[in-house]
Amino acid sequence: MINLGISGICGRMGDRILNLAKADKEFNIIVGLERKDHPRIGETIEKVEVTSDAEKISLCDCLIEFSTPSATLMHIDVALKYKKCVVVGTTGFSKEDIAVIKKSSANIPILISPNMSIGVNVLFRIVNQAAGVLKNYKIYMEEAHHIHKKDAPSGTAKKLADILNKQGFSVKYEDIISIREDEIVGDHSVVFKSELDQIELSHSAKTRDIFAQGALAAAKWIINKPKGLYSMDDVLFGSDKG
Repeated sequence: MINLGISGICGRMGDRILNLAKADKEFNIIVGLERKDHPRIGETIEKVEVTSDAEKISLCDCLIEFSTPSATLMHIDVALKYKKCVVVGTTGFSKEDIAVIKKSSANIPILISPNMSIGVNVLFRIVNQAAGVLKNYKIYMEEAHHIHKKDAPSGTAKKLADILNKQGFSVKYEDIISIREDEIVGDHSVVFKSELDQIELSHSAKTRDIFAQGALAAAKWIINKPKGLYSMDDVLFGSDKG
């Protein structure tokens, strides 16, 4: 059984991870982290105490992070101290933050992905393959999320742009259309346009459970892995990077 910690346990993603993990016999949820000023500190949710005491990461086998960049970096530092593995679904990191995470992964296993959905990670692959062929096409990108999402464009959209740019395109983050409306879970589309045709590759999330399921699959996968930096691509496709 995996002793699991959930950072951001009172958030939208934390709630779904908690509920799905409770129904999975492979997990024992042992720690629920939140910021110090959160109104639910000290409460118990599904028999898990909500705490701001990062030292309790020492009780976990694996920590799943869906919080803020600053909180994630702080928790990774504690995970380093106790040699615990971390699954990071937090977005909005700076280049400097990513450098810190990469450095930390030299000592503990860390899996980071801007999107834990299995479907989106398949989309990453398909876009990469399409971009390798459709060299003379123009690119149009759009993403849509709920009004509470702080970063724009989304981490997933940036990842898609990075994939395209590695194939020779020049997509700028500021050219990505970002929509923030209602309670949209997450929509992403990449359109390849030419004078002769148009190819649209897209993914629409119907529920946050797809991200929670992916994060839990990542936790199961990374638990016995050696130190290093991993991605959902490793979970789904192994060493075959395609």
